[in-house]
Amino acid sequence: MMPRGRVVIEEFTSRVLAGNPLGDPHVRRIPVYLPPSYDHERARRYPVILVLTGFGGRGRMLLNDHPWSPSLDDRMDALLAAGSASEAILVMADCFTRLGGSQYMDSAATGGYETHLIEELVPWIDARYRTLPTREHRGVMGKSSGGYGALRLGMRHPEIFAALASHSGDAYFEYCYRGDVPKAASVIQATGGIRRFLERFEARPQKGKDDFLTFNVLGMAACYSPDPAGEMGFAVPWDLETGAFREDVWARWLVHDPLRMLETHAAAVAEMRLVYLDCGSRDEYHLHLGARLLSRALSERGITHVHQEFDDGHMNVAYRYDVSLPLMTKALAG
Repeated sequence: MMPRGRVVIEEFTSRVLAGNPLGDPHVRRIPVYLPPSYDHERARRYPVILVLTGFGGRGRMLLNDHPWSPSLDDRMDALLAAGSASEAILVMADCFTRLGGSQYMDSAATGGYETHLIEELVPWIDARYRTLPTREHRGVMGKSSGGYGALRLGMRHPEIFAALASHSGDAYFEYCYRGDVPKAASVIQATGGIRRFLERFEARPQKGKDDFLTFNVLGMAACYSPDPAGEMGFAVPWDLETGAFREDVWARWLVHDPLRMLETHAAAVAEMRLVYLDCGSRDEYHLHLGARLLSRALSERGITHVHQEFDDGHMNVAYRYDVSLPLMTKALAG
């Protein structure tokens, strides 16, 4: 019989997230995967990987059972049984917000989610479990917005993480976001404003394609361009009355593009034991182009990394963890 790890669902009470602007809960349920040897090798300590979900997701979604797409715990068990990966503790964070997600950053419009992860969750895990509590044995990975979060947190916190893996992570904002602005502007105008759109979105049992597109743009605006004078506490990159594009707001978004961030965080990335990027060559949000550009920028700076493309789009690509988890666990175990 294949040895199996186990998952503990922790209930974490965050002081940082208490009273956040959107009224989201400050008590979060955090799944923690413990590898097969954890319960009987009592003297052993383990690397830790923070696993981040995409926009609209939370950690418990990584445990969804599907016949052709194993849950993260089952996937990890199989990789260990095959000898592909090394044992590690996997922490499945919950940074979901009313607006779909936090991009794993602090924003006056959503709350202090980066601070929550770095100053609360990471040290809490180290105190509660038998971890190897140093940066050399800690990594961060995720898909889509989770991949963006891995890039962002890895760049900004090399004292915490020594490895990062981004699957189809948001990058090159000119391509992955800007093209959605005209449609979002039209939908918001037709609905009568941001607040009314959100009320309608939440009330609709069936959301349409344009609803999700607009919701995603608003979610990004809340993260990248908070503004206490704006409706719902953030500014959007268009004029709400005329629809004219707002370059001043867009400039605030670009500061958070991993391609721009690399210009000031290259030294931190160069310290990583593993930098892994991948994306489907038919990504619907054009993120494969962002990954190519990011890989080129890393190469130009002499930063060792892994960049892979695979023949697929943006959805249902959890199978790519079969590639990144072995690389990351071995990098962190060394």
